[in-house]
Amino acid sequence: MGATYAADAFAGQAVLVTGGAQGIGLAIVSAFARLGAEVTIADVQLPQAQAAAQALRDEGLSVQALACDLAEPGQIAEGVTAVGERHQRLDVVIHNAAYFPLTPFAAIDAALLQRTLSVNLMAPFFLAQAALPWMRRRGGGCLLVTSSVTGPRVAYPGLAHYAASKAGVNGFIRAAALELAAEKIRVNGVEPGMIRTPAMANLGDAQVNQAIAASVPLGRLGEPEDIAAAMVFLASPAAAYITGQTLVVDGGALLPETNAPS
Repeated sequence: MGATYAADAFAGQAVLVTGGAQGIGLAIVSAFARLGAEVTIADVQLPQAQAAAQALRDEGLSVQALACDLAEPGQIAEGVTAVGERHQRLDVVIHNAAYFPLTPFAAIDAALLQRTLSVNLMAPFFLAQAALPWMRRRGGGCLLVTSSVTGPRVAYPGLAHYAASKAGVNGFIRAAALELAAEKIRVNGVEPGMIRTPAMANLGDAQVNQAIAASVPLGRLGEPEDIAAAMVFLASPAAAYITGQTLVVDGGALLPETNAPS
């Protein structure tokens, strides 16, 4: 990514990434930190987040970690305030944390649905609200959300709760972008397709994953770095006139018609 952006493209900027301890989130943290940002990981798995942050600090990067259960509005507010006060600014907030235990539709109970909606859909609202004072202070900012193709565009068995939350996320992105545009706060999202992460293990064994990869027009599963690159673009000056949008990053998986001849 250094060949695309200057090494100091985000120098001095404070970036908060939820769910940044592993997978896509960790790739996002690493990408922004390598471009000069001062990054904070907010994650419910604090020991894992601290280990990830330390590994990046050992490379000379500026990364911190804090504990945050994204289902708890109070913890969200405290986390955002802590980051803002530490850096006296907050430039980019990225909600990447997600909750999606594979569960048959008939087995989804109220508690599971509530936590799914709290982490995936409600958390972006509370993150944005908590970040507003800091972004207003600097005259603008960038809010980004990891959405999904599941829900807004396709369905997957066992993920009805997740699909509903991500469809809602896309609605949030558009509505928040409209209301915050006058304050120069941009709101966008990325819709990952099948990405090679620890969560992929929930969807099947290696043979299943190979079959999924073979069905993608570009011939492979996505990597966490593919999503991180999209996030960096949307937070960069190159996307200064883009707001209220979601960018599909799926290797072309949604392009073929199901019944099209091969």
